[in-house]
Amino acid sequence: MKLIVGLGNPGECYANSRQNLGFKVTEIIANNNSIEIKTKKKKSIIGRGKIADEDVVLLKPQTFINISGEAVLYIASFLRIQVSDIICICDDITLEFGKVNVQFGGEAKAHLGVESLVKNLKSEKFIRIYVGVGPQEELKDISKYLLSDFTPEENLGLIDVLNLAEEAALLLASRPVDEVIKRINN
Repeated sequence: MKLIVGLGNPGECYANSRQNLGFKVTEIIANNNSIEIKTKKKKSIIGRGKIADEDVVLLKPQTFINISGEAVLYIASFLRIQVSDIICICDDITLEFGKVNVQFGGEAKAHLGVESLVKNLKSEKFIRIYVGVGPQEELKDISKYLLSDFTPEENLGLIDVLNLAEEAALLLASRPVDEVIKRINN
């Protein structure tokens, strides 16, 4: 069983923010695979289903990103999912907008949500799908940028980015991570 975690912040005011890309990708996966994300479990909303004949759980932590590891640990423990079977989807300000990068383990890239998962799971040995939201210029307030909505120009290309991140997650549900890294990383 795979646990696919989309990182984001709960609440309508954050729904279209850059930092909620993990939620968006998770919702697309759910819609395209007839999985309802509606069951409330401690600090989370989850849905269960199948992708490529593999059992999956889709998870949207209802904590804020900085403490999302608490929700992931609870659900992973409750369902007895191994850390290596966790796929985390999140924004990445260090990647150019439109790029998608799959990584297994390693550093958290200064992403507070990924750092929270590492801390709570007591391991960095899970899969990450980083979705680029990087700006073209230097930022004075990174938090403000991440919590802001996409520009109209970015919105035009957003569906392609979301589809590529969804493809990565679907492949990771049933294929080896190194195969997916070769296929997706650009």
